Amino acid sequence: MQPLNAEELARYREDGIVVPKSGLSRSTVEALSTKLDNFLVEQKITDADYVPDIIERDPSWLDFATRPEILDAVAQLIGEDIIVWGSALFCKAGKGGKATPWHQDGHYWPIRPLETVTAWIAIDNVNAENSCLRVIPGSHRDRVSYSHDVDHSDAIILNQVLKPEHLQSAPPRDIELEPGRFSIHDVYLIHGANPNNSGKRRAGLVFRYMPASSHFDRMLAAQQVRDMGVLDLSRRKLHLVRGVDRSGRNDIHRAG
Repeated sequence: MQPLNAEELARYREDGIVVPKSGLSRSTVEALSTKLDNFLVEQKITDADYVPDIIERDPSWLDFATRPEILDAVAQLIGEDIIVWGSALFCKAGKGGKATPWHQDGHYWPIRPLETVTAWIAIDNVNAENSCLRVIPGSHRDRVSYSHDVDHSDAIILNQVLKPEHLQSAPPRDIELEPGRFSIHDVYLIHGANPNNSGKRRAGLVFRYMPASSHFDRMLAAQQVRDMGVLDLSRRKLHLVRGVDRSGRNDIHRAG
C-alpha cells in the first residue's frame, strides 16, 4: 500500500501540505526523543530555537530521514529519484522564544527547477498553544516565489520575511501534530510560526528532499549569500537516498 491515498494526494495538490494518516512507530518516536536529548548534550546546545544542518553535524540523523514511512510518501510527491539536501532542528523552549516569520522556503534555495518538499516531524506534542507550524493553504498553487524583506531582528529566526502585500487572504491553518506524526509541505507554500511562550517545549525536526532531476546550484547559493545575507548552502552535502541523479549535475556525497 502507498502511504498517501488518493484523498491525501488531492489534499496536497489543493492545500500544498498533507499530514499522512500513518506516522512513525512508537519505537521510532522513542529513538527520536533519545537521539534529540543526546544530540543537545553532545553539541552543547542550550538555545535550540533553530539548529540547521543536523545531518552535517551528525550523519546518523540520515537514518531518520530515510525511514520508509516518510520516504515512500515523498516519492509519491516528487518521484522515485530523491536527494536529501537539508535538515534542521526546531526546539522552541516554553518561554522567550522567537517567531518564524511568514515566508516561502524556496525564496533562498538554490535548486533549479525549484521542486522540493519538506517533511516536518513532531517529537513533542505540537499544537497552537506551543507554536505549531502555521500555513496559508493553497498559497503554493501559482508556483510563484514572492518578494521578501530582509529583517535582522533578534525576535525572529529567519531574516527573510514575506512582504505584507503578498500575504494572501486565506485564513492561516495550524498544523497540530502528535509525537511521530509528520507533515509534508510544498516549497512554494507560505508558512511561519508564532513564538512559544506556553511553558511547554515544542521540538520537531525537518528534512528537505529534492527530486534528482533538479540541480543544486552551488554558484547560485554563493550568490544568494552575497545578495540576501542568507545561510550559506554552497557547501551543503547532497545525499542520494533513492534512485539515480537524473540531472547528472549534482555532486553527490558518498559516505566513507
